[in-house]
Amino acid sequence: MYNFTTSRPVESSHKCDIWLIVSVILLWGFGICTLYICSSYVLNGANALKTQLICSAIGFAGMIFFALLDMKHIQKLVVVIVFVAIILCILAAFGPLSVEKNGGKRWIALPGGNSFQPSELLKLAVILYLANFFDKEYDKPEEDKFVLPAVAMFFFMLGTVVIQKNLSTTLLIGFVGLMMFVVSKSKVKWILPVSLIVIPLIILLIFTEEYRLKRFIGFFNPSANEMSLNYQANKAKMAINRGGMWGTGIGSGLASFASVPFVAEDYIFVVIAQQLGFFGVILYTALISFFAWRGYLAAFKCPNRFAAYGTFGIITIIVIQSLLHCMVVAGVAPSTGLPLPFFSKGGSSELMVLTMCGFVLNTSRCEEKSVF
Repeated sequence: MYNFTTSRPVESSHKCDIWLIVSVILLWGFGICTLYICSSYVLNGANALKTQLICSAIGFAGMIFFALLDMKHIQKLVVVIVFVAIILCILAAFGPLSVEKNGGKRWIALPGGNSFQPSELLKLAVILYLANFFDKEYDKPEEDKFVLPAVAMFFFMLGTVVIQKNLSTTLLIGFVGLMMFVVSKSKVKWILPVSLIVIPLIILLIFTEEYRLKRFIGFFNPSANEMSLNYQANKAKMAINRGGMWGTGIGSGLASFASVPFVAEDYIFVVIAQQLGFFGVILYTALISFFAWRGYLAAFKCPNRFAAYGTFGIITIIVIQSLLHCMVVAGVAPSTGLPLPFFSKGGSSELMVLTMCGFVLNTSRCEEKSVF
């Protein structure tokens, strides 16, 4: 009989890191409670919360699946995950079921009026593709190592996000991918010449889309256009300032953040800062930091190179995305539209974040022996 679960003997099999599990559950629970607080002040808030819970249930199922599946079998699934992610991203941009929101075609229509954002799956696909590539290249003699095919595939996958007019997600995945190249000690001489091409393209993409250009103008000139370009950011700052040290209290002063456009998606950190104040900010920072610590600890102790590289990429993309979201809300970065992992309204993000956590939990079962 074909065994899909771990093939290690019971006596040598390690349990998942219990503290990592606790951190995931606490972050998810904190996020659901935060979304519940603002659900009555956002459009279709009750349905959004219901959808979030359904996607969470699917995400937890995915987390259990990836946590228990033998890492060798996950590695064999990489080709399938990459292929599906690429096809879905192309369909999101050009397919008949493509859904356009806020000027970008980034979603695929699903039954019941729901939708799925394939770029969330592509995050996992890119990370697992690179982890698999680095694992297979590791044992080759130095003269036989050739990274250009991986670089080409990496940029092709990024291109499937660019065509969805999703520059912020493209840059996020690109940055994490570059970090994986560096950490894996692969040849990185290609980065400088490629950067000379990519950076001007990024600038061109910013200036060729009006809404992107307005975001940058608003960020670098915050005192101007307070009721237009900077309306969202200014309303967010007002809500945060009202929170003070201890916050307005759960359920109090809800109208102040209700005036922030897309607060449940792009600015949900405002709800934490306003309801719980600086104390809530510290609480969130402590939770995400603890999660990152346990995740990186699992990566750096795991002897399985594929698992270690994959976990490094997953933890990094969750942490960097969380940091960027908070920086936008705090007014120290231009608006990106990136959701806050575990918190923001968006079933695709919630489902994939929890699923990716399953991979990290699987890695935490490995015996201690660093590959870095």
